[in-house]
Amino acid sequence: MSVTKRYIVAGHAFSMTLPEDRELWDALRQYEPFEADGGEELFKLEIVSELPEITVEVEYDAPTEDGETVIRLLKAASGEWLIEMKPDHRMQICGRMLCSPDFRKAELLVANNSLRSKLFCINNSAMVLYAFTSFYKDTLEMHSSVVVKGGKAFLFLGKSGAGKSTHSRMWLEHLQDCELMNDDNPIIRVGEDGTVTAYGSPWSGKTPCYKNISAPVGAFVQIRQCPENRIKRMSVLEAYATLYSSCSGYKTDSGMADGLHRTMEKVVTGVPFFLLDCRADREAAEICSEAVCR
Repeated sequence: MSVTKRYIVAGHAFSMTLPEDRELWDALRQYEPFEADGGEELFKLEIVSELPEITVEVEYDAPTEDGETVIRLLKAASGEWLIEMKPDHRMQICGRMLCSPDFRKAELLVANNSLRSKLFCINNSAMVLYAFTSFYKDTLEMHSSVVVKGGKAFLFLGKSGAGKSTHSRMWLEHLQDCELMNDDNPIIRVGEDGTVTAYGSPWSGKTPCYKNISAPVGAFVQIRQCPENRIKRMSVLEAYATLYSSCSGYKTDSGMADGLHRTMEKVVTGVPFFLLDCRADREAAEICSEAVCR
């Protein structure tokens, strides 16, 4: 037996059909704040016991560092996609997902029956499908930590290990009126009136922060470790490059890339971007807050 549940994240709906397994659903409680009906579905994800044999060629297989999730894209002549995933390049593939050409229907096969493997595959499949099907709706799935202060969202960007989560913690510990929205994968959406809004999501990395909340974006801040605290406003070109490296999507696909670039142009011309060279301390949080909250 299987159970289907429907979710809405940043106004976009999707559904997941998974085994009727209480332990599995209990472990997926991060999705509960987003459970809702209504709206056209971006995608449908279903766990299956087997996948058909198809001939595919590698489309995307970027090298990764130790500890980074591996997502490998392969394509069939029919246009279908096979996505392989594993937690680390030194490990065996633990999940394969067969997708329709538009990524809106996907079947997921998990290599082993462990709860850990199921959770890894379900969450990464959902994140990939969300990014690959929302690009044409003025939506970006970000790699960022987000703090809400004074009713506005401030997104901290940077490479893994740059100190995004640490800087968020400095805001929470030392500044008033702050709340963590999401610590790894928030959603950005541009409204018809040009307003750029940040949304919480069911995906938040190592920090369990799964809030169905939203706030207009006050600023984006790229974090860079430095022995001295200083902040400056970015140019539009600098902002564009920073945003491009921080959003998810299959950027070598022309259709997807066009959608992402249209959305990014609206974001960088509508919201300020800053570069923060900083230590992990209270002064860095205060300097940053003073500059971006004006």
